[in-house]
Amino acid sequence: MGTIMGVFLPCLQNILGIIFYIRFTWIVGIAGIWNSLMLVCLCCLCTFLTGISLSAIATNGAMKGGGPYYLIGRALGPEVGVSIGLCFFLGNAVAASLYILGAVETFLDAIPGAGLFKSTVTIAPTPASAVSGVLKSPNIHDLQVYGVILTVVLCLIVFGGVKLINKVSPVFLIPVIVSLFSIFIGIFTARGGSDARLTGLSLSTLKDNWGSSYQTTNDAGIPSPTGVYWNFENLLGLFFPAVTGIMAGSNRSASLKDTQRSIPKGTLSAIAVTTALYLISVILFGSVATRDLLLTDRMLTATIAWPVAWVVQVGVILSTLGAALQSLTGAPRLLAAIANDDVLPVLKYFKSSDDEEPHMATLFTMLICAGCVVLGNLDLITPVITMFFLLCYGGVNLSCLLLDLLDAPSWRPRFKFHHWSFSLFGALLCITIMFLISWSFTVVSLALASLIYWYVSIRGKGSDWGDGFKSAYFQLALRSLRSLGATPVHPKNWYPIPLIFCKPWGILPDDVPCHPKLAEFANCMKKKGRGMSIFASIVEGEYADKADESRKVCL
Repeated sequence: MGTIMGVFLPCLQNILGIIFYIRFTWIVGIAGIWNSLMLVCLCCLCTFLTGISLSAIATNGAMKGGGPYYLIGRALGPEVGVSIGLCFFLGNAVAASLYILGAVETFLDAIPGAGLFKSTVTIAPTPASAVSGVLKSPNIHDLQVYGVILTVVLCLIVFGGVKLINKVSPVFLIPVIVSLFSIFIGIFTARGGSDARLTGLSLSTLKDNWGSSYQTTNDAGIPSPTGVYWNFENLLGLFFPAVTGIMAGSNRSASLKDTQRSIPKGTLSAIAVTTALYLISVILFGSVATRDLLLTDRMLTATIAWPVAWVVQVGVILSTLGAALQSLTGAPRLLAAIANDDVLPVLKYFKSSDDEEPHMATLFTMLICAGCVVLGNLDLITPVITMFFLLCYGGVNLSCLLLDLLDAPSWRPRFKFHHWSFSLFGALLCITIMFLISWSFTVVSLALASLIYWYVSIRGKGSDWGDGFKSAYFQLALRSLRSLGATPVHPKNWYPIPLIFCKPWGILPDDVPCHPKLAEFANCMKKKGRGMSIFASIVEGEYADKADESRKVCL
């Protein structure tokens, strides 16, 4: 696959999804235009810096399957790579459930009669809201039933392979583009009509919505005296999944024709397009409707759409299904890439070659996605996804930072628009956003990654990938030796270094090169065994006669 079909469109479909259609106008209403612009800039700056680091690493030689896992593992070692890679796999699998639930919720809002169960939520009138009476919302059992069915259908498409997905993807994307045009045409042609709160583009409306209006809302997002209090940090956790998806192209690295060309161009182009779309939408949404309408009409994008609302509803459903399809495509390939490296024997069942579809990994991903769909709560799922994605983005930035600072001879990326300071700022920004959203979720996600790291270090097979940490240890040891040789050692810092002569390997019983008592005696000369001992084997005789024997001893 090339740049457009292999990277740009998958990233665009993953980034532009359910948050934009059914949460974004509400975010603008409660945060105001100014804070919403700050929110978009902060989130998009994080993904842009990560995209730069990703581009630098991806253009530094051949890139196999596994996307970010391959990049992080080869830079930071197998333990870090597997721990962050598995968390990123879980994030993609859970993100698919978010998109599927969003599609089902939109479908049931558009066609209430399709619900198998009936549910109503009574909203008491409050001074902050013009909504009163009864607000109908989909039953959680409807979300579960339809969600599981959609999960199975999408996974059957994924089982068909990448070629089938490439044929299906435009079917999901074209209506999305049409719905976007419909929304923006509706914004410029909007008039009050029966609802005076839909003011059309108005400077006075923009001024009224410029400031923030953080407040408490109920589960339906309607202002209420009791419920959840929303501030900037909470909205950050709600909105950040709307900018994730930048790894959708790199997840397919094994299927790309030219990774070094496609990943930088496709990823950064998708980030630029969606960032511009979000920034423009903040100003337009904040100028077309009063704050009360922004807070109470969760499908305002469909309300203002031209010529009819169902155009946007179809766009919402297909955009979310397209994003779910991309997540269900990338997650199994990521898990298969981790299994193929054979670091964790427990993952051997998910192995598959590059020219085969990872069916077992796809089935496992479907089970995880279906389990999250059964929860039926969008707002409960989004913080979990956010933490996993931020953890992966931080790993990519740290990988690029380490490779840039070490500047090894093998570090020669073709993407020249990067610097170690960008990677450092990107990593710090990822950590900062994690703690801003929720320190408890941050601690849990870091604890999970640490637990996987510990399990890999204990149970995993040792692999030498020439990672950056080993290069850093070598540089540190070299500098330490040079500093020791430059000045004499002070008597207070002196350690004895015994030189022990021993027989060549195999001379003594049990194939030990040195008598155990001799090594123990040398160890007693040092305080608590600290320090260094040098063992030297001596082969007696002329070198010309003993050359072969001495080479065997060196081995």
